[in-house]
Amino acid sequence: MLRVGRNLENDEDVYIDDSKSRVIVVCGKRGSGKSYSMGTLAEELVLQGKSLAVVVDPMGIFHTMSQPNEPQNELLWSWGMNARGFATRLLVPGNPVERYGGEDVIKEMEKRDVEFKSLELNPSDVSPEGWCETFGFGVNDPMGIAITKAHLKCKKKWGNNFFIPDLIDVIGSDSRAGSTTKDALSNKLDIAQTWGMFSEGTYRSLLDVLSMDHINVLDLSVIHSGRYGRRPLFVSTLVRDLFSRRSIARRREELELSSDVPRIWLFIDEAHQFAPSGKSSLAKEGIIRWVKEGRQPGLSMVIASQQPSALDMEVLSQWDVILSHSMTTRVDKSALNALTKDYMGSELKVFIEKIARTGEAVFVDDFEERSLMIKVAPRRSRPGGSE
Repeated sequence: MLRVGRNLENDEDVYIDDSKSRVIVVCGKRGSGKSYSMGTLAEELVLQGKSLAVVVDPMGIFHTMSQPNEPQNELLWSWGMNARGFATRLLVPGNPVERYGGEDVIKEMEKRDVEFKSLELNPSDVSPEGWCETFGFGVNDPMGIAITKAHLKCKKKWGNNFFIPDLIDVIGSDSRAGSTTKDALSNKLDIAQTWGMFSEGTYRSLLDVLSMDHINVLDLSVIHSGRYGRRPLFVSTLVRDLFSRRSIARRREELELSSDVPRIWLFIDEAHQFAPSGKSSLAKEGIIRWVKEGRQPGLSMVIASQQPSALDMEVLSQWDVILSHSMTTRVDKSALNALTKDYMGSELKVFIEKIARTGEAVFVDDFEERSLMIKVAPRRSRPGGSE
């Protein structure tokens, strides 16, 4: 059970049952405690020690979980808790020294008990659609057809063990593609090689850099944002890979065979960047599949956003827990209000308008069919950013 906070009405502890897969929506305006609450849930999950915790961090604020939250010692003691840091593994797209601007930055963060791991994507794990969207052309465009054919040919010849130079060679030998198409596509792949994001010469499973003993934080703040930028490429590849591996593991478990892939909780902050409403995104399809089909293989997701109206409704509607802090914009309150259930007694927006202080939230658990006003439990580890 994950302790999320206390009931404002009777001061009793409020828990989320983590024995089953969950889809949790955390929202609230900037500064209301949204990211803070997501960190509280991640801490609780790691303390249980039963699942793998992965945080997608577009803002670069969760590395501070390695440090104890000493400024809130008094508050923690009042909850019967102590300040403590959590083993934090920072997954960096590419070379950490280059991404953070110097060896001295890395050393200083390591003094604060942050462990660094370079996370590089295997070209074989990037789908043809992923290459197309990253480069900004369609799968049915000449370059889209060429990259798709090259990817399939490489997969057939080398399995997972092919890399960008192999793709370029296969594209160059494609007799049906025009020279302009081949040159342009090869040039794009050459440029992608310079991004420092792709593995060279050795296939490495993304699961190999994740640790059950750590809070695994994928720091996307160090790379370009945008709907068709490099961040969605990382999220898309990660989501597809973990879903596939956990699905295989689940089948093995059902047959009473051994499995080395634990249950997975994926936390996505600013989730509207990756599953936007009314827009396409490279990561969107994988996220939708996760929240719709992930329960059976043991996949949970915590989706946080300060703009629920900007989050795709197909994702938002799959919730079974809502944790909503204060919101002031009418469009965002309306988006959440659309999720109102009969057992709540009132519309969600009525509860949201009752929130009086930072850290208070509306808590709705669809499994238990209950809605409460709560105070979110304090963080044991130091929160980053303004929250």
